[in-house]
Amino acid sequence: MLSVRLKKSKMRICGLQKVTLLDFPGHVACTVFLGGCNFNCPFCYNASLIGSVDAEELMSSDEFFKYLNNRKGILDGVAITGGEPLLHKEVKEFIQRIKNLGFKVKLDTNGSFPKVLKNLIDEQLVDYVAMDIKNTLDKYCLTVGCKINIEDIKESIQILINSNIDYEFRTTIVKEYHSIDEFTKIGELIKGAKKYFLQCYQYRDSVREKTLNAMTKEELTSCLEKVKPYVVYAALREID
Repeated sequence: MLSVRLKKSKMRICGLQKVTLLDFPGHVACTVFLGGCNFNCPFCYNASLIGSVDAEELMSSDEFFKYLNNRKGILDGVAITGGEPLLHKEVKEFIQRIKNLGFKVKLDTNGSFPKVLKNLIDEQLVDYVAMDIKNTLDKYCLTVGCKINIEDIKESIQILINSNIDYEFRTTIVKEYHSIDEFTKIGELIKGAKKYFLQCYQYRDSVREKTLNAMTKEELTSCLEKVKPYVVYAALREID
């Protein structure tokens, strides 16, 4: 099993989607992509962002905030994704600057930094959090391509469930890594969650493992039925 080690480097903005109506539910937002991730998921379509040193920087923070300042009254939110945003110690200051401009913040995370996540929630710096649930706990390390601390994942789940902010859990379903029956275990893992979305794997040229496959719509629906009894709301997403 691989262990992803990242060289120390400053936070890099490696991508910017200037307008999105999808990434931040209920908001007109932009999506900013931060380089660097401590996971090595073989089905990640942002694989070029895994290494924070190797990922190409699109713009400086000052350039991003100049753009954001010029979008006041047009955008009302910023979605922060990656990579893994919480990998960077500068991310709290980055989010604070966004909030100071009057924008709401949606954060994407893999759940491996529970203390940072809790601090951001406690200080009311995030308005919406989307956390990936990669698989059942016994298959987590296999699915993310490296050794991780499973307790961090469990802690982040409970932090969100017990918080007062809006959040969702989501799983990208890959036929080679997931099975229908395992979604009962995933349901038990996130029992009581507000929202859970099952996302269909979609091949892209940027994906590291080129031979992976999606489940059929019928199979995805079966996965959904397994998890429904455990959460308030569950649905399929990104299904053609």
